[in-house]
This record gives sequence, structure tokens and C-alpha cells, in this order.
Amino acid sequence: MFMKKRKHKWSEESLVKTSSAVFMETYNKNLPASFPRVSIRALEKFQETNSSLFKDGHALWSMDKHRKRLMNWLSSQERQV
Repeated sequence: MFMKKRKHKWSEESLVKTSSAVFMETYNKNLPASFPRVSIRALEKFQETNSSLFKDGHALWSMDKHRKRLMNWLSSQERQV
């Protein structure tokens, strides 16, 4: 008999869709110290720039879908300054 492998709690949590405020708090809390922190203003700008990531018209965020893209976008914004 095969046992169903339990998924990691963190991977399940990364799929949960949240508000920008909750996403910001979670993102900043779990980020290494050397990485830039995100603000609500930055999230709004990211959402405007990457509207295709928010196809359903909702401003909901998930770590799984947005974290890596946001990190790349933030680093590109720093280089432009």
C-alpha cells in the first residue's frame, strides 16, 4: 500500500492568494537581509507594469506566482535609479 506523500506546509501557503498588505508583510519577513524590501507603492507600480499577471481583474497576490517576478523587477528598478 502506498502512502500519499504530504506536501510541505510552506508550499501550500505559497499558493494562497492574499491582499497586497499581507503579501508585503510575508514577502519582507521571509526575505534575506541583503535583498530590497517592498512597499505598497512598489507593489502597485509592479501591478501596473505587469498587469498580465493579474488577469482575473483582482489585485490578489500569491508567493508562488509573484515572488520571483517581483524580486527580478525590484532589482531592475534599482539599476535604473
